[in-house]
Amino acid sequence: MLDNFWFNVEYGINHVLDINAYDHVLFLIVLTIPYLFKDWKRVLLLVSLFTLGHTLSLVLAAYNVVSVNASIVEFLIPVTIMFVALFNVFTAGKGAQRENVGVLFLSTLFFGLIHGLGYAREFHMLLGDTDNKLILLLEFALGIELAQIIIVFLVLFVGYVAQTVFRFSKRDWIMVISAVVVGLVIPMLLNSDFLS
Repeated sequence: MLDNFWFNVEYGINHVLDINAYDHVLFLIVLTIPYLFKDWKRVLLLVSLFTLGHTLSLVLAAYNVVSVNASIVEFLIPVTIMFVALFNVFTAGKGAQRENVGVLFLSTLFFGLIHGLGYAREFHMLLGDTDNKLILLLEFALGIELAQIIIVFLVLFVGYVAQTVFRFSKRDWIMVISAVVVGLVIPMLLNSDFLS
């Protein structure tokens, strides 16, 4: 029983930290870079909303409530990353992440739903014929949340070092990292089956 629990949690952690599926990490980076350690409650809430959306779409897919064309979802995932990165670029240094809290929280929840749908097919294979779908989903979600907290902590830490040790201004830090992410996401968009 405990072995299964750790397997599912570890599976969730590996899902986020998988180097071949770095879209999840890119999304977390652009979501986190506007914030500092003192904003940890807000960042944790955003990350948890993303996990909630991700888990909700997996629940809906696991119980065959929704079925979405994979190529559309695979196209929408980089679109969500691009959206947040561009939002950062156009609002860097303007405090928009503080003012537009409702918009940011709702969009993060929505993006979690999209990202979860992108993983639904592979998750179906993990579920197999198990009767404990909900337990497995919750254990997997715990793994996702743990991995996301690790990534968020690292992004906040690197941001702290960049802004205090290397004297990057907060605005420049947000602009540079968001631009790098945009550069990484453009090929994902252009190579998606949806555009082929």
